[in-house]
Amino acid sequence: MTTYKEIRGTNIEAVASDPSNPVQGQVWYNTTSNVVKGFGTSSVAAWSTGGTMNNARNTLTGFGTQTAAIGAGSVNNVSALTELYNGTNWTEVNDLNTARGRAGGAGTSTAGLFFGGSPPRAGLTETWNGTNWTEVNDMGNARYSLAGMGTQTAALGVSGYAPPGGQKAFTETWNGTNWTEVNDVNSARYYLAGCGTNTAALVFGGQINSSISALTELWNGTNWTEVNDLNTARTALAGSGISTAALAFGGNNPANPPATGTFALTENWNGTNWTEISDLSIRKDSLAGAGSNTSALAFGGRDSQNPPPSNTGTTEEFNGVGSPAIITFDVS
Repeated sequence: MTTYKEIRGTNIEAVASDPSNPVQGQVWYNTTSNVVKGFGTSSVAAWSTGGTMNNARNTLTGFGTQTAAIGAGSVNNVSALTELYNGTNWTEVNDLNTARGRAGGAGTSTAGLFFGGSPPRAGLTETWNGTNWTEVNDMGNARYSLAGMGTQTAALGVSGYAPPGGQKAFTETWNGTNWTEVNDVNSARYYLAGCGTNTAALVFGGQINSSISALTELWNGTNWTEVNDLNTARTALAGSGISTAALAFGGNNPANPPATGTFALTENWNGTNWTEISDLSIRKDSLAGAGSNTSALAFGGRDSQNPPPSNTGTTEEFNGVGSPAIITFDVS
C-alpha cells in the first residue's frame, strides 16, 4: 500500500496546535483536538468553529485578517480588554487606555486604529502598534455605533449616534494625524457595518430612528452613492472585505419575533448585488468581524440561539469556494 510519505515526501506530524503557515497538501495530527487535519482548497462556502475568546462580550470592535485579528473594547462592563487572534487561539494583550465599546476600527493586528465609542459618547482615537495603545487626536464629531474601515494611517469613520438628534450622517477621514470632515452619507444611521478603504468603502444595514435598514452605500473617496440593498434589513451586524467584494453577517431586527429577531444570515456582495450564502452556526448580533469576503472572522457578540440572550466569545471562520482552508478529515 502506498503511504502518505511516499506520495507527499513527508510524514504526518503530531502537533499541539495547527501550523500557522501550512502549505498546500500538508497533513498533521492535532493532539489537542485529537483529529487529523490538512491544508487544501475549500469546495464550499462555509463557516467553521474557531478558537473561543477569553472574555465573552458584545459591542466590541474588530479588525485585521482571519489569522491575525484584534478584538477590543465592549460596552458590557465597559471593557478596555484587547485580545489577539493567531488563527487558532485568542491571547489577552495590553488594554485600551480608555474603556469603551460601540467604536470604529481599522487596520491590522500590528498597526490598528480604534475611534469613537461609548460610554460616555467619545471622539477619542487610539493607535495600536502591536504591543501598546496610544491616544492621538480626537475625531471632530464624538459619536458611537459608527462604522470604521481603512488602515492605521488612512481610515474612515462613518455615521453613528450622538445626542441630541440621534443618528448622524458624518463622514470623517483620518490621515495618520488628524480627522477631517468630508461629505456625509445619504442616510444617517447607527449600528451599521462597513468595510473597505478610506477611498473605496461600503456601508450597509443599521438603524434609522426605530426603523431597521437594508440600505447600502458606496464611497468613491469623494461622495456616497446608494446602491442595491441587503436582502434582509438588520442592525448590529458585522462585515468584512472591500467595497467590491464584501460579507455581511449576523445582526438583528427587533420587529421580528424573538425566535427569529437575531440572524445567522450571511450575505455576499459582488460589487452590484447581495446574495444570501452559508449562515453562521448560531444567531448573534453586536459581534465583530475581520478579514475578506472569502476568508473572514466573526467573533464575540450576543448569542440569541437559545434565549435568554447571553454574551459570547465564540469565533467562526468563513472560507469561500476556492479559498485556502484547513480541513478536518473523517478517519472513522
